[in-house]
Amino acid sequence: MSRARVCRHCDEVIINLDDAVYLGHEEANSGPGWEVWAHREHADLVGPDPVAMRILARVLIHRALSTPDE
Repeated sequence: MSRARVCRHCDEVIINLDDAVYLGHEEANSGPGWEVWAHREHADLVGPDPVAMRILARVLIHRALSTPDE
């Protein structure tokens, strides 16, 4: 059984598989994760996950502002 490919940008099923562009693999908290796909015309419009970017920004700000114990 093959899984339907869903466009990350528009959240619609990609019917024509020649139009599908593989963008990468996302890890999951448990399990193998999933592949990220987009329509060919939407591939350049997909950005990074905003939640992950916020978390990363908070970690980097905390590291920059904290003083190491000496």
